[in-house]
Amino acid sequence: MKKKRLTSKRAADNVLTYTVLLIMAAVFLFPCLWLILASFSKTGSLYDFKGFFPRAFSFQTFIDLFTDDVNGLYPYKTWFFNTLYVAVCSSVLGTILVLLTAYVMSRFRFKGRDTLKKTTLVLGMFPGFMGMTAVYIIMTQLGLINKLESLIFFYAATTPVNYMVQKGYFDSIPNTIFEAARLDGATNLEVFTKITLPLSKPMVVYTMLTQFAWPWSDVLLPKLLLKDRNMWTVAVGLFNLPDTHFARFAAGSVFIAIPIVILYFCLVKNIVNGLTAGAVKG
Repeated sequence: MKKKRLTSKRAADNVLTYTVLLIMAAVFLFPCLWLILASFSKTGSLYDFKGFFPRAFSFQTFIDLFTDDVNGLYPYKTWFFNTLYVAVCSSVLGTILVLLTAYVMSRFRFKGRDTLKKTTLVLGMFPGFMGMTAVYIIMTQLGLINKLESLIFFYAATTPVNYMVQKGYFDSIPNTIFEAARLDGATNLEVFTKITLPLSKPMVVYTMLTQFAWPWSDVLLPKLLLKDRNMWTVAVGLFNLPDTHFARFAAGSVFIAIPIVILYFCLVKNIVNGLTAGAVKG
């Protein structure tokens, strides 16, 4: 009788849990579904919607997105390749810098190491937009305003501060492997490139994807540093679209989200492994 009560209680708990999860999933899914349907709006204007959804649907918006730049006002194709250039370069350079930082903090003991660790933790508590004025002044002095390279330098240079997850992953690798390599005459660079990186594939994938996603969707910094319309990234370009081009905005948002979604689905195993293993130690 007691076992039957426990079974009934567990079944009721499961029903309640799954019901709440389904409701939450629907709440989060609805805006995505609405944006996708809005991207197929035939008129393209936000004011022609019937309730939440367009009155008529068409694929023309996606075609116009790459073929019609509205007399140079909305060159989505140029914005897309600008974004791709910044995201790829930032991802590669930022990944190298943050992995090197994490490796040094994990495997080397030097004076001021603990102070540096505490300082980076404190600095990571402050939002990035607090230093935007200083960033703008520095980029002006360096002559990098209205250049995509300014974004790459900023994104890559600020990533080493967030090295703790990578450090935690490196800490989980047995030290005996590194000691054996050094006994065989391997240099620190060889230990890092030939032993550490091959053993850290999930962490490398996780780092590259996170470093790619930030510039791919960021709007604040590109809007601050890029003045020429043809130098904009997709996020800035879509931000400046009027309501009469809402379908173009929705189509551009859907299209720019596709690469990130594909990457996450293809690399989800490595992402989870890298994130969970990196959280083992601080």
